Amino acid sequence: MSKRPDLPEVIPIFPLPGALLLPRACLPLHLFEPRYLVMLEDALKTPERAIGMIQPNVTPGRDGAGLHAIGCMGRVTQFSETEDGRYMITLTGVSRFRLGEEIEGFTPYRRAQVSWTGFERDLGPHEDDPGFDRPRLMSLLRQFFAARDLNTDWESLEQADDELLINSLSMLLGFEPEDKQALLEAPSLSTRRETLVTLIEYALRGGGGEEETMQ
Repeated sequence: MSKRPDLPEVIPIFPLPGALLLPRACLPLHLFEPRYLVMLEDALKTPERAIGMIQPNVTPGRDGAGLHAIGCMGRVTQFSETEDGRYMITLTGVSRFRLGEEIEGFTPYRRAQVSWTGFERDLGPHEDDPGFDRPRLMSLLRQFFAARDLNTDWESLEQADDELLINSLSMLLGFEPEDKQALLEAPSLSTRRETLVTLIEYALRGGGGEEETMQ
């Protein structure tokens, strides 16, 4: 497997449908299953504090335990324990990866070899989107939110830089898991923005998608 010298070759993986993590973005998670509490404990013992978020592949005809080929590794940057032993954590996206062979072992959670090849830009500086038409996107968003009676902090959205805005919307809006996967796999910020706009326009024309509230 290809390996970046600054990233681990084997990471714990957390299959979770509809959960999207992108490089340099933050994803809050609530852990309560025993196997994932063990995963968190083990991750915190390593320098990388790595957890690989990946979506199950529910394509018809495939084994229900299958996973998509591409996920995103996050670093545990915050965690707190609740009174009943559960954990609230925040993952900060580091880099996408391509899934390799799963590692058989004694851990109750899944681990896999991963390749970082092809995702070098994830470790670089924030991406720009020269073709970004912000007024158009904001107009679409206002229609989208009004149609679903959703609320958000419009001032924060207006002030967010291109990458933060596009990635946050990709993660938080209630698209179908396969749509989330398309946003994850977008090769550039511009491509992700184009995909995002297409999904919003489709939803406004009566397409599917779950409702979510951005706060």
